[in-house]
Amino acid sequence: MNNSLLFDFTVDKTTKTVFVTREFDADLSLVWDAFTKQEILDQWWAPKPWASKTKSMNFEVGGRRFYAMVSPEGQELRWSVQRYTSISPKTNFKFYNAFADKDENPELPGSEWDFNFSEENGTTKVRISIYNESLDRLEKMVEMGFKEGFTMTLKNLEDLLKNLQQK
Repeated sequence: MNNSLLFDFTVDKTTKTVFVTREFDADLSLVWDAFTKQEILDQWWAPKPWASKTKSMNFEVGGRRFYAMVSPEGQELRWSVQRYTSISPKTNFKFYNAFADKDENPELPGSEWDFNFSEENGTTKVRISIYNESLDRLEKMVEMGFKEGFTMTLKNLEDLLKNLQQK
């Protein structure tokens, strides 16, 4: 277990971008799968005690993921749609993200997410940039506790990766 894994979270209001860098004590293939396979994503993509429930996912350029944040009481309260715009297997993928209603109608403006993956000595680094189309949207994300929620979400992934590697 590596106790010195990197975690950095930076908000740059001048570029309307959030930058997140996080290392995981797992090989690249497993981390990539955790970000790109529905059955694994739904196990960690929400801050506890919330859960993620994917209604549909097609991981290919032009494909999309449509999912809900589910409350501890089982209510589907917040829907999002992600449209994949670029995929370079095991190194990078990008998607356009927008909140949506239960019928998949997006609430604009949205944000552009860019994920970069690299591995060194069994540690995988994930660099994420989240460009928001408006400063107002970025500020609302920050006010709603995005840093705290996403930090918990990535901790869920760290815990899940440990469990998957032990099997």
